[in-house]
Amino acid sequence: MDAIRFFRIYDVGKEIDINLLENALARSYYTARANFQRIKPKSIRIEEPPLLLRMHPTDVTMNGVRYDLLVSARIYDIGAISLCFVYESSDKDEGIFEEICLSFTNEELISDLFSSYLHTLKEILRPHISDIAIDDTFYEDYIIYFTNNHEELIDPAVLLLGEKTRFSHQMKEEILKNSLSYTEEDLTILSWNAALLKNPEVPTDLFDLIEYANVQVFELRYYDQELSNKMEKMYQDIERADRLTWLSRMRVYHQIMSDLMEIHAEVSEITEKVNNLIKVTEDVYYARVYATALKVLRSQLWSDSVNRKIDVIQENYSMLSDEVRIQHSNFLEWIIIILISIELVFAIWEYIR
Repeated sequence: MDAIRFFRIYDVGKEIDINLLENALARSYYTARANFQRIKPKSIRIEEPPLLLRMHPTDVTMNGVRYDLLVSARIYDIGAISLCFVYESSDKDEGIFEEICLSFTNEELISDLFSSYLHTLKEILRPHISDIAIDDTFYEDYIIYFTNNHEELIDPAVLLLGEKTRFSHQMKEEILKNSLSYTEEDLTILSWNAALLKNPEVPTDLFDLIEYANVQVFELRYYDQELSNKMEKMYQDIERADRLTWLSRMRVYHQIMSDLMEIHAEVSEITEKVNNLIKVTEDVYYARVYATALKVLRSQLWSDSVNRKIDVIQENYSMLSDEVRIQHSNFLEWIIIILISIELVFAIWEYIR
């Protein structure tokens, strides 16, 4: 069997109570929690397994051929939502898997389906998640190609780059450098926007691991953008405050400092949860797959960017705190000078009298 899994990940902008949501949705929908099948539960630690929600299947027609798609959504407590469309090949598709894959990667119909099902998912979640807000322009796409047919000729570079051409030897080496195998019969190749899995059995655990890695990196991207927006607003507020009177400026500074501390605490907490979304402890191969996926997706780059911006926020808080303290000291000095002056005037007045 051959299969294609299309993922698109969004963020709802807030943390989600998965237990509460599961109890509410289970009355009307098929729901389940993620679990790994090949290994012992203690080999992979997930603080709060995401909630799987089965949605109505759909189909798409390309070049006069109809393709049936299974649809599901995974909802994470950190605020991420992953929509997934799955195409599973039939006997008539044997030998043309590569051609089908390229048709899907160049087809806008899949993007339209994501938009439609995102709207449906919003309506399902709206009664259970207050003030739900999903930016449908900010997302992460990823594709997983799977085949258990080792005899079928598939060029990994063509699939993972989504282009039918004769790639150079150097380009193919670059694609294949992130290849891993557990046995002589399986192969996992990871790239920044797609993965190819060859396995005699359906590796559902690897599907999940790759999805989790994408969710983790996407959430880092999301909070990196949020911090950029907050920092821009912070600089605008400081610039506006500098044009105010002394007393008004101090009030604005205090409000900015309060906002900065709130942002610092909120983002530090959520990024800690993101970085600890999943821990692979005992299974060496799964740990390698997950670590390689994070490396290919440049997790460290986004993590460093978030940490730098948190440091900048902390530095700005310190500078504003110093400015407020200096201004407060200056204010007290002027009060003392005024009191001494008043006392001196009274003393002179008494002397003259």
